[in-house]
Amino acid sequence: MLSEPILTSRAEDGRRIPLLVWRADVPLRAVSSGPLGGGIGARRWVLNATVPMSYDRDDPAAHLAALAADLALGGPGVGLLTGVDVTEVVARTDTGVRAWATVGLGTPMLAAAHAPAALAQRVGTVNIVVYVPARLADSALVNAVATATEAKTQAITELGLPGTGTPTDAVTVLCPVDGPEAVYGGPRSTWGAPLARAVHAAVLAGGARVVVPWSEQVTG
Repeated sequence: MLSEPILTSRAEDGRRIPLLVWRADVPLRAVSSGPLGGGIGARRWVLNATVPMSYDRDDPAAHLAALAADLALGGPGVGLLTGVDVTEVVARTDTGVRAWATVGLGTPMLAAAHAPAALAQRVGTVNIVVYVPARLADSALVNAVATATEAKTQAITELGLPGTGTPTDAVTVLCPVDGPEAVYGGPRSTWGAPLARAVHAAVLAGGARVVVPWSEQVTG
């Protein structure tokens, strides 16, 4: 089982910067596109860390690993970064599936559009964490990422924004390691359908409010 996220913070350059931490009492199967712990494998925790909009480190995985060590997070885990203040996380549940999203849509883009010359310095990351209470096959885990992304894009469309996502979005899906294996994760499957609804609701709610980058809140 994945815990509800715990809000904590770290000291950096004389400021307290927020972090969200999910812990599992036993290892979970996971698929993630995060810079730390990406891919498919067993994971014991998820970390979603706010960073300033000026963040320019070229070693995000090492940075996240150091943050995890400071929090005494043992074993393998997933690390995510965002310019969003993670205290603004939105949670939604549907038929046992739980979804959490930190939603920054300041730089929406169409996936197949040509890249702009320079991205605007506006908060533009959607990080999605999902827990499904049933074991998913590898193929279903991958399908669940696609389903979560489709649901996110549906929410963005309904918000009236010209994009399918932002350049730095990440998705993490976790599930138990034991039990009967579900082989499908698409939007009409047993677990993909509630996953889609939960993610859609979380992103829609998070995107409907004004999101100011954490670093702008601090410097005002």
